[in-house]
Amino acid sequence: MKHLLTAVLMTMVTTVLFGLIYPLAITGVAQLAFPDQANGQLIKSNGVIIGSRIIGQPFTGPGYFHSRPSAAGPAGYDAGASSGSNLGPTNKTLVDRVIADVQKLQAENPGRPVPIDLVTTSASGLDPHISPAAAEFQLPRIARERGISEEQVRQLIARHTSGRTFWLLGEPRVNVLELNLDLDVRNPTTRK
Repeated sequence: MKHLLTAVLMTMVTTVLFGLIYPLAITGVAQLAFPDQANGQLIKSNGVIIGSRIIGQPFTGPGYFHSRPSAAGPAGYDAGASSGSNLGPTNKTLVDRVIADVQKLQAENPGRPVPIDLVTTSASGLDPHISPAAAEFQLPRIARERGISEEQVRQLIARHTSGRTFWLLGEPRVNVLELNLDLDVRNPTTRK
């Protein structure tokens, strides 16, 4: 009986300690030390949430930089269904989609190699970044649609290009949402 009582008390103590006190303490520390990160790095415009710096979203208009494809959910970019497609490199569905995407992008910029991240999905399907090469690839279309010089667009890309984390991890990247928002502020368009 003594062991049963000890086991029940230990279960109650650890449940309160690790199920309530610890999560509340960590949440409080995160809110104090890193409020932006703890709340999803949300981007607001006029008090309205329009996106997150860490979750990709689709842009299809010709005057916008396009994100990489998403396999998260049936329509893509579904945060509740975050995952890759799990299709192997010889899967006909994947091969057909990539070929169609490459053909579409080559029609946009004939004779230029298509950056791989514009035709492949990320592991999560929600990557908010593209490579600087993918942004540069889209540059002529953006300049033409917005009626601005390629150099102006190139400067915007450079402004939104982040380097490697701690100068050695990962690759340089461009946040598509932030770049498109800055593009809208500096050179508005009516098409999305």
